[in-house]
Amino acid sequence: MKLRQSPMADNKTLMFTCSLDDGHPSDMKAFELLQRHGIAATFYVPIKNREGAHILSRADLREIAAYFEIGSHTYDHTALPSLAPALSRFQVVEGKKKLEDILGRKIPGFCYPAGKYRMLDTDIVKNAGFEYARTTINLCFDSGSRMFEMPTTMQFYPHSQAVYLRNFIRAGRWPSRLAGLRIALAHEDWIRRLYALFEHACQQGGVFHLWGHAKDIDELNAWQKLDQFLGYVATRVAPEHRLNNGNLARQISAVLPSRPPPP
Repeated sequence: MKLRQSPMADNKTLMFTCSLDDGHPSDMKAFELLQRHGIAATFYVPIKNREGAHILSRADLREIAAYFEIGSHTYDHTALPSLAPALSRFQVVEGKKKLEDILGRKIPGFCYPAGKYRMLDTDIVKNAGFEYARTTINLCFDSGSRMFEMPTTMQFYPHSQAVYLRNFIRAGRWPSRLAGLRIALAHEDWIRRLYALFEHACQQGGVFHLWGHAKDIDELNAWQKLDQFLGYVATRVAPEHRLNNGNLARQISAVLPSRPPPP
């Protein structure tokens, strides 16, 4: 898709962030594209995948971690609401611990598998020592106001318009997501939808958060499309405004009202 590449100075302040879920070996392809275009990103990785999907080798994980933020995605990619609280705690705590053992560093971020969680799960994530958690709430052009329920803008996937409508109804935050819904419903082609949402973000400023699964991109044969889009992002978003999820979360934290100490 060819679009007029407006100079960065024409944009209102837009922060761009990107995240990849599940730690599939094809994350290495995303790693190369993101490096090529100078785009910051976060990779959310489980230690194992109970669904049988392959996981990044430790060597590849360490190579990615040398340049990008790594976040936890539970121990074995289990949707937390299906578990008793003790098992949810195990998934969150052990996933963090094992990943920190592999990389030899603190893991600040968490992502809920399949975007599913309960309020007790957000408490478990917080108490495990994470600084923030990302959801799959879409069509948002801001970073939210809840450190453990960070929203996104669009998944790099050809969802139908009906899926967007169902997710909009289910996830709430309707006033802030309505503009995104209108754009999503106006475009049947998912790549045109992606660019239209991004152009809206460029015009109004805020945050554009793209996320996806490398395995899906393989199956869609869409790596060239992602390459082109990231190249376009690099022409529209200044380097200092290309953030990983952790950087974005810290900006949320900086503006949240401080809570008084307990009595």
